[in-house]
Amino acid sequence: MSASPLSSSELDQALGALPGWTAGDGGLTAAFTSDRSALPALYAAVAAAEDEADHHADIRILYGTVTFTLNTHDAGGAITARDTALASRITALAAEHGAERSER
Repeated sequence: MSASPLSSSELDQALGALPGWTAGDGGLTAAFTSDRSALPALYAAVAAAEDEADHHADIRILYGTVTFTLNTHDAGGAITARDTALASRITALAAEHGAERSER
């Protein structure tokens, strides 16, 4: 998958398919809430997806909230198709593990 930064229109289109994800200076970010006891399994599933994609998120867990931030270092920290693809996978895994989108 390309490490070229997404254009503004490409990013807008991608965000339309990624409810709860926002784009900012740090990258593509979303937070999910879950029962704390479910978070280790969600983290393990995301870690496996990251390894499969050879692309990794900055992950922050605080109580029952897990926040993911994605950007592509090879593209100078910009948001690329690699980020939107992993964001989509993370969203699906969160739903599979009973996590809900959070407003942070």
